[in-house]
Amino acid sequence: MPFVKKVKSDAYFSRFQVKNRRRREGKTDYYARKRLVTQAKNKYNAPKYRLVIVYARLQGDFVLTAARSKELPRYGINHGLTNWTAAYATGLLCARRALTKLGLADKYEGVAEPDGTLTLTETLDEEDAPRPFKCFLDVGLKRTSTGSRVFGAMKGASDGGLFIPHSDKRFPGYDPESKELDAEVLKKYIYGGHVAEYMESLEEEDDERFKKQFASYLADGVGSEDIEEIFTNAFAAIREDPTFKPTEKSKDWASETKKFMTPKLTYDEKKARIAEKIAKFNATNEGDDAV
Repeated sequence: MPFVKKVKSDAYFSRFQVKNRRRREGKTDYYARKRLVTQAKNKYNAPKYRLVIVYARLQGDFVLTAARSKELPRYGINHGLTNWTAAYATGLLCARRALTKLGLADKYEGVAEPDGTLTLTETLDEEDAPRPFKCFLDVGLKRTSTGSRVFGAMKGASDGGLFIPHSDKRFPGYDPESKELDAEVLKKYIYGGHVAEYMESLEEEDDERFKKQFASYLADGVGSEDIEEIFTNAFAAIREDPTFKPTEKSKDWASETKKFMTPKLTYDEKKARIAEKIAKFNATNEGDDAV
């Protein structure tokens, strides 16, 4: 069959509808989002919450609680804010902050001393006890590979006392052949043991590269043997005070920004400005005519 060029007519373009902006930008998976935000028809005003804890309204998404790894230095974690353990600590901070805000922090403490096993938050046996706060992991367009940091944040939030339905298939240490989770491997990741192991191996293999890659650690006197203690103390500090505290600003950035903004004119100011321009234009023309 000969090659036939596909011609798109005017009818095609007149009916073409662009996709949503965040889909065009590659930021939102609307197929998954539809199923994450759809509420049950037999419930009134019972939104589904997503981690980081966000819920949907007709007006848009509203954030209940958020946490960032840049807050971790306040709890003693000054290095490696992008590794798996830091993601766990951020999830733990988000969970404890949300439960404190909802008044459930004392009732649902989660797993105070994580041992790497799969533990889901269960409802209390007490009569008239509130149910655990339930939310779902929204990975967005992140690739859900085994050992991904997004599951570290989920594990931290789950150990923090939130009820997040999940399995152990994507945690570090899961063996797809035996279909079992090695709790010791996951525990090592929770306390930064994989970072300590890498520090030791790199120091033995290439001392120059070790000093370059872990320069900030060495400047603060942090060695591989200190990693576990740092994270253990940080987890305890997060549970003690998870509330958000804004950082002190060196400048008043709101006023700094407004310096470069053109103020909006009122109707009377616009009329006066136009009259001034007309008068200036007329004066220029009269001078040219005189010459």
